Amino acid sequence: MLVLLPPSEGKAASGRGAPLKPESLSLPGLAGARAAVLDELVELCLADEEKAREVLGLSEGLRGEIAKNTELRTAGTRPAGQVYTGVLYDALDLASLDAAARRRAGKSLLVFSGLWGAVRVGDRIPSYRCSMGVKLPGLGALGGFWRAPMDAVMPEAAGDGLVLDLRSSAYTAAWKPKGEVAARTASVRVLHSQMVNGVEKRSVVSHFNKATKGRIVRDLLVAGARPKDPAQLVEVLRDLGYVVEAAAPSRAGQAWALDVVVTEIH
Repeated sequence: MLVLLPPSEGKAASGRGAPLKPESLSLPGLAGARAAVLDELVELCLADEEKAREVLGLSEGLRGEIAKNTELRTAGTRPAGQVYTGVLYDALDLASLDAAARRRAGKSLLVFSGLWGAVRVGDRIPSYRCSMGVKLPGLGALGGFWRAPMDAVMPEAAGDGLVLDLRSSAYTAAWKPKGEVAARTASVRVLHSQMVNGVEKRSVVSHFNKATKGRIVRDLLVAGARPKDPAQLVEVLRDLGYVVEAAAPSRAGQAWALDVVVTEIH
């Protein structure tokens, strides 16, 4: 099983470990594209702070993120699973998993990134600021830039098992499963169900959407679940106590669409 995750906008500070070693990152086929984004991002942030703030979509209060980007080659690193924070990662809580579940996380979780393309949670990276929605002056929109490199490496990364896609829309732009990979891919949406004047109303609540996705991944890792395809995933999630509604693809080359329905927001 391969689980595709979005990163988080908020990130822990760079660690005290050795500086970035690009050759040590997973998916080495992305090395050239990573170097291109890294070079332009660092150059942009060194050359013109105001332009960098505009390009990166940062408020005045986040101006310090630009200085962080200027030091990406020399800053200390941490495992990506520690760098990414926020609601989904708080709910996933990798640090509290037992050793077996952490090993499963290292093999199965892949975090998409505007800067790195995608990394595994054990890859050591510095803290940075560069979302997939950024449009760099030289490379253009990163969602489009990453498509060709990701198309080249992702079929092999996906292997022959289930692909569980929990990415947000900005990150799905960088890679869309195709062909037989799509047939064994399940994308998940979390819906909040509540009764209003006797009528059920469903809505997407961003915070709880992220938290529920984090809990789903954690529960799968703790259970040691290994669903081989979307249909088996539906059964596993229901066994874990989730209310799941599934829609099989209507034609070849499409992913399964799963709705996880919740009644409490926490």
